[in-house]
Amino acid sequence: MRSDTFPIYDMPLFRPPSEGENLIIQATLGCSFNRCSFCAMYRSKAYVERPLQAVFSDIEQAAEDWPDASRIFLADGDALALPTTQLVEILDKLAANLPRLTRVTCYATPANILRKTPEELQRLKQHKLNLLYFGIESGSDLILKKVSKGATQRGIGEALHKAHDAGMKVSGTVILGLGGQNRWQEHIDGTIELLNSAPINYLSTLQLYLDESSVAEFHSKFGEPFEFQSDSAILLEQQRLLSGLNPPNPVIFRSNHASNALALAGNLPRDRQQLLQQLEEAMDNSKLLRPYAMRGL
Repeated sequence: MRSDTFPIYDMPLFRPPSEGENLIIQATLGCSFNRCSFCAMYRSKAYVERPLQAVFSDIEQAAEDWPDASRIFLADGDALALPTTQLVEILDKLAANLPRLTRVTCYATPANILRKTPEELQRLKQHKLNLLYFGIESGSDLILKKVSKGATQRGIGEALHKAHDAGMKVSGTVILGLGGQNRWQEHIDGTIELLNSAPINYLSTLQLYLDESSVAEFHSKFGEPFEFQSDSAILLEQQRLLSGLNPPNPVIFRSNHASNALALAGNLPRDRQQLLQQLEEAMDNSKLLRPYAMRGL
């Protein structure tokens, strides 16, 4: 793609690691919720629904530079917050300009999924919006409240079931270390309970990392002393999580995000023992962990 012709993005721009080689179109700017205490991604900009003509113009210019693009990520934080009719117009424009289009993805919050009717979600799926990136973070109601997620275990579960029933795939993320040293077992056990009852297709773990601008807010909202987990404690969290997971459907599992101390990859429940063995080896040999200098969001 030629940078001299493609439109300049409204920065900062974020996307899931798996979308790194795909075309990104900003349908919205910022995040409509933007109050999670652990996340500073969109604090520098207000949430805006971009005018359709501006989005269409970006699509047309992108198609000139990358006519063979087949996968699209709709940014920013939660394009699913858009009205369904508006989203369908964007999806139709993408299909009309990119003949090889096979997949459109976006971030999704529990609230945005729950606001859509089953028919709306099915309609979006029919127009190739077929994968949602979903921040689970934790399955513990207490931890979700302490980090101002704006969701409950029940609400998250309902949203995951709703997306699944519409035929959409879901890639969920859990944040290791989110309960700190005092609440880690509650954090992991609540997450196991949620994931054993709600269907997802992909599961990734991140390791808690706070932007300097978020530290004070995070500690204030947590409501009690918070101590970060050490790498060895994070591995224990991962071990407890993998040992307890019996998902209703097979799940592709990854912990290869740059924030993680240990990169793991496998399918659950098939590869559980292999993953646990890798964890055991890392617990005995810290040289297997990713160096601190190579970690980040």
